[in-house]
Amino acid sequence: MQIFQNIVNIDMQMAIQIVNTIIMYLILKKLLFKPVTEFMANRTAEVEGSYKDAEEAVKKGEELKAEYEAKINSAKEEAQEIVKNGSKRAEERADEIIKSAQEETVQLKERANREIQREKQKVMNELKDDISSLAILAASKIIETDVDEAKHEKLIGDFIEEVGEAKWQN
Repeated sequence: MQIFQNIVNIDMQMAIQIVNTIIMYLILKKLLFKPVTEFMANRTAEVEGSYKDAEEAVKKGEELKAEYEAKINSAKEEAQEIVKNGSKRAEERADEIIKSAQEETVQLKERANREIQREKQKVMNELKDDISSLAILAASKIIETDVDEAKHEKLIGDFIEEVGEAKWQN
C-alpha cells in the first residue's frame, strides 16, 4: 500500500500542482495576458497606422513632385515664350529703326536736291545779272553814246532770258 500511497501522493501532489497551475494561469491571464495582448494589439494598430500614414505621405509627395514638375515645365515654356516674344519685338524694333533711317535718308536726299536746285537757280540769277551788267558795259562802250541805261538793261535782260533759258535748260 505504500506504493499505492506514493502513487496517490504523487497524484495528489500532481492534482494540486495542476490546480495551482490553472489558478496561476487564470490570475496571469486576468492580470498579465489581457493587458499585454491589448498593448500588443494597440501597438500593432499604431504600426499599421504609421505604415498607412507613411504610404499616404509617399503618395502625397509623389503627387506634389508631379505637380511641381508640371509647374517647372510650364515655367520653362513660359520663359521660352517670353524670350521668343522679346526676340520678335527686338526684330520688329530693329526693322522699325532701319525703316526710319531709310525714310530719313530719302528725306535728306530730297532736301539736298531742293537745296541744290535753289543754289542752282541762285547762281543762274547771279550769272544773268553779271551777264546783263557785262552786256550793258559792252554795249555802252560800243555805242559810246548816252543811251538810257534802264532801256539797255531791259533789252539785254530780255535777250539774256530768251537765250539763257534756252541754253540753261538744255
